[in-house]
Amino acid sequence: MQLELVAEGLQFPEGPVAMADGSVILVEIRRGTLSRVKPGGAVEVVAELGGGPNGAAIGPDGAAYVCNNGGFEWHVRPDGGVTPHGIPANYAGGSIQRVDLATGKFTTVYTEGGGRKLRGPNDLVFDKSGGFWFTDLGKADDERMDIGHLYYARPDGSEIIKARSGITTPNGCGLSPDGKVIYVAETRTSRVWAFDIEGPGKIRQPQDRFQPHKVMGPLPGYQFLDSLAVEADGRVCVATIINGGVTIFNPADGSTDHVSVPDTLTTNICFGGPDMRDAWITASSTGKLYKGRWPRPGLKLNFNA
Repeated sequence: MQLELVAEGLQFPEGPVAMADGSVILVEIRRGTLSRVKPGGAVEVVAELGGGPNGAAIGPDGAAYVCNNGGFEWHVRPDGGVTPHGIPANYAGGSIQRVDLATGKFTTVYTEGGGRKLRGPNDLVFDKSGGFWFTDLGKADDERMDIGHLYYARPDGSEIIKARSGITTPNGCGLSPDGKVIYVAETRTSRVWAFDIEGPGKIRQPQDRFQPHKVMGPLPGYQFLDSLAVEADGRVCVATIINGGVTIFNPADGSTDHVSVPDTLTTNICFGGPDMRDAWITASSTGKLYKGRWPRPGLKLNFNA
């Protein structure tokens, strides 16, 4: 796939959302902002969020909702690229934030849920009812790594449910075209879980814990998975780290395909445009946003602005 460089100089971009006006909003994790990339490539800061804004989505009220992981330490590689690691000295926990796109004002909606404080919220997706699923990947240092969780919440702050515990580094999440499955990518195992949804915040539990939910992967060799987007036909497109690019998982038969991107830390993909075949891809360590024509249309999200 031919890629067009849309913007560069971004500070670890993630969480792109293709907007109705042709712009793309995304987070800059290292900069601590929600930013907008205009069609010509100019970048403007929408909100100074602090911490580590990680994933973004538009809610039913037209506001942007952001998973904030609380921040990282940063390593600058010899080639100039940057890599997140560890926990910063000023870490105060994770949160879900709501951003008014017109004013840049933001509020914190959640800092805890299911009897625990949020550690490292990563990605989120809204369902048709206006609630959202989100992952909490957790935090890790040289001694320990958190167990991750999948949550479901209402954007007004009225309800948060811990839907699934015990996930190893849950990262990207997305809904199937019929809204009956929530996909969750595990970073360090390079697997994609497919949880059947029984209702808001409720996933079907297997009768026997040794008969797990449906899963795709793992990928061969040493590869990590990051955030994801779903195609209109149900394929799951997951940004792939180390083997930089996007891996396409086909739930119908478990097969995979791979599209290369010139960054070992390719972190996300989103779809937009009139035919939903415009794909925007974040190349995070090099601070770039690319655009290309995807071979098939992406799934239109439930809300946009």
